[in-house]
Amino acid sequence: MCGRFTISFDISELSEELGIAEIPTDWQPRYNVAPSQPVLAATDAATRKAEWVRWGLIPAWAKDPAIGNKLINARAETVAEKPSFRAAFRQRRCLILADGFYEWQKPPSGKGKTTPFYFRRRDGKSFAFAGLWEIWQPGGGGEPFKTCTIITTNANEIVAPVHERMPVILEKEDAWNWVAGGEAVDLQSLLVPINPDHITGFAVGPYVSNPTVESKICVEPAGGMSKNQTTSLF
Repeated sequence: MCGRFTISFDISELSEELGIAEIPTDWQPRYNVAPSQPVLAATDAATRKAEWVRWGLIPAWAKDPAIGNKLINARAETVAEKPSFRAAFRQRRCLILADGFYEWQKPPSGKGKTTPFYFRRRDGKSFAFAGLWEIWQPGGGGEPFKTCTIITTNANEIVAPVHERMPVILEKEDAWNWVAGGEAVDLQSLLVPINPDHITGFAVGPYVSNPTVESKICVEPAGGMSKNQTTSLF
């Protein structure tokens, strides 16, 4: 699964890497984005604007918004058929902007504390998760708002030693094809693990496990290792 990630990228890279035309003026770097919080998503392939969207998809038919807490991720293998996701898969796909994500490794015995790892592109640049979005209308006349989920797939060789699943990271050339779709686009073929040569990962300290901690300390290598030293882990 994908339960935490970072949006600490260089804004100037977003246009070059992903063709993002505009982001909210109140954007600030985040190092510990958690479910139910706002994330940056681009839902329109024509405008290519990023906007704040709540993480945790609430289907339009849902009566209780708490369902979003269970729908932060959608499995690539079943996303086209699951009632909670199938309408969005056909009509409402998006890019969720990031520059890294966390996964937790269980101890060999299966008991005890887990170890968080941070994964990012080897070149350190920003990327996009494949996502879905919906608009949910609260009862009682409240303002409608957008929610989203991150699609996950089987882990590649870099992530697999830590966790069996990973978010779908779209290659640069596939990103807007995912959003726009069309008869010429095989959407399912895009929902695959990213090339392992493109990412790296390393263990980090326990701080990210606390969703109230919001600091660069979350992405610092554990045990005092430098980021250059950590590349040998994978």
